Amino acid sequence: MASSKDYLDFILEQLSELDDITYRAMMGEYIIYYRGKVVGGIYDDRFLVKPVKSVVKMMPEVGLELPYEGAKEMLLVDNVENKEFLRNLLEAMYEELPAPKKKK
Repeated sequence: MASSKDYLDFILEQLSELDDITYRAMMGEYIIYYRGKVVGGIYDDRFLVKPVKSVVKMMPEVGLELPYEGAKEMLLVDNVENKEFLRNLLEAMYEELPAPKKKK
């Protein structure tokens, strides 16, 4: 099931307090970038983020989920209504994320 543009718009609004949030549509889903680094994405109208240490520490009760068959597991953000939490989450995880790959 593809994610809806409405859910993408909702998540982007919730992340609007952060500078340099971008996204890219990919096969009916959306990859979310913060300052050029992939933080996660929207899959089946769920906001999933990479399971880096800071995220696990901030959301210890959340289990790993598959965004799609064959993908690496990610963490479901269930507190998407809280803008401050989302801002803190992405800011905390930024330094742990790998640098973007150079395009050939």
